[in-house]
Amino acid sequence: MFIADIRKDFYEVVANQRVALLVASDIDALCACKILQALFHCDQIQYTLVPVKGWQDLGTAFLEHKEQFRYFVLINCGANVDLLEMLQPDDDSIFFICDTHRPVDVVNVYNDTQIKLLIKQDDDLGVPSYDDIFRDDDEEGDDSGNESDEGSEPSGKRRRFDEGAVERRIERQRARREWEGRRREILFDYEQYEYHGTSAAMMFFELAWVLTKDTKDMLWWAIIGLTDQWVHDKITHMKYVTDIATMQRHVSRHNHRNEDEENSLSIDCMRISFEYDLRLTLYQHWSLYESICNSCYTSCSFKLWTLNGQKKLQEFLADMGLPLKQVRQKFNSMDMSIKENLRDVIEESSNKYGMKDIRIQTFGVHFGFKNRFLASDMVHAAAALLESTEKDESDGDNFIKALDALSRSNLERLHSGIDLAKKKLMAVQQTVASCICTNLILSQGPFLYCYLMEGTPDVKLFSKPMALTLLCKYLLKAFVHSTRNKRCKLLPLIMAAPKDVDKGTVIVVGIPPESETSDKKNFFGRAFEKAAESTSSRTLHDHFDTSVIELKSEDRSKFLDALITLLS
Repeated sequence: MFIADIRKDFYEVVANQRVALLVASDIDALCACKILQALFHCDQIQYTLVPVKGWQDLGTAFLEHKEQFRYFVLINCGANVDLLEMLQPDDDSIFFICDTHRPVDVVNVYNDTQIKLLIKQDDDLGVPSYDDIFRDDDEEGDDSGNESDEGSEPSGKRRRFDEGAVERRIERQRARREWEGRRREILFDYEQYEYHGTSAAMMFFELAWVLTKDTKDMLWWAIIGLTDQWVHDKITHMKYVTDIATMQRHVSRHNHRNEDEENSLSIDCMRISFEYDLRLTLYQHWSLYESICNSCYTSCSFKLWTLNGQKKLQEFLADMGLPLKQVRQKFNSMDMSIKENLRDVIEESSNKYGMKDIRIQTFGVHFGFKNRFLASDMVHAAAALLESTEKDESDGDNFIKALDALSRSNLERLHSGIDLAKKKLMAVQQTVASCICTNLILSQGPFLYCYLMEGTPDVKLFSKPMALTLLCKYLLKAFVHSTRNKRCKLLPLIMAAPKDVDKGTVIVVGIPPESETSDKKNFFGRAFEKAAESTSSRTLHDHFDTSVIELKSEDRSKFLDALITLLS
């Protein structure tokens, strides 16, 4: 059931209770979690935080906590499956679900007692109406009841054969078959594509605002949650711009409110500002040259994996009139005279080289006087910490580290995240270059396919879903820029990488075709299920994004064949 008043129907209900927070492993969920934690601290609400990586984790977490807790808050998980069917909870367990995954399961929408959805109804949800999906079978029961009464009459009386009743029954069965056929079609259309709705962090920020407890920290977390959806390409450009405008109004309100406060220039102050900044990843924490080389937008525009592309980059730098010595040193160490109008200089030259969208609407933050970060820097740093493969640490430890990096009191952790993010981006860039130069991307008919072999450099990094998805999107963009085949430019991409060598499993990700006007809807979730079913491949559909699955290595070829047949 959709909750109309998030304050009355959610916050006031859990206010004097103990709550279990089950949080998915993505940056938007982390930010939403930070906002909710801050609110709970304000009102001294007791809670237990449990990170969940997939459906199995969610099931285990629920079993462990169902005795102690009645109220469960699920962040970025749980909306797109029939949750009661999956968890089989007692009748008094209540689930509050704030999840960006769409489509929302119809049983969750129409359950009024145990499932409460903290989901914006103005997102184009397109939920089918109740009568199209569910029907009461009472009317059928009446008729069969009459017949059994007649059957109990003494056998001496010949039973009158009521022709009208038979006809009515046949008519009803026909109507039911028609209704079931229609229901299947409606559900198929509704559940066919997977996509994402409004950021969970933005939803909880709105709650904080309604409660008049919103702080600048919460606002910054909400902005990071939204930026995560943009960085990982989960929402359309239109949706991003609309949500940025909403956030901008909140930023102006906060900045206006703080103008008269004396501490606005203190050493530990926090200033958030709207920026029309460059699409160069982490450029303020790197050298400009490395950022241009490792940002998806510039790298694909120049085709930096070719010699021609490298030459073009040198011409571009010359066109800007920036000395190589300046461009190759840390951004912080560049001459102030160059830094002052750097954005305008870069934009002017980019336009000549066909990069019209080198700037993007975003937000920046100043912690004190020295530390300046863009929202996308925070996303890349937190994602690198969340999926770190450096030391053999548990997913739980990584989750806590990523959560810490979002606090402004923990800048060391954030800087370590930024260093990891640089390594990850360089690995992505090198892998893209080698895949394109060695023609690893094959056209399989209805889709493109690329498999990272065991032994590829950095292959361990890409056994994680977020990193592999990022690589996949980057690779498809690069491929579209480099191929001359017009048909291939319109195809989606499936990518597989080794997950666990000992168990012999691979992780498989599917993404929709690359285009500026794409609606970001992904049909691979359903296709993967059908293909696995028809070939009885040993797959694990454990990820909250249905377009990410695990598969036994030896079933890979039959699974792919089934997909080709299915999608042709």
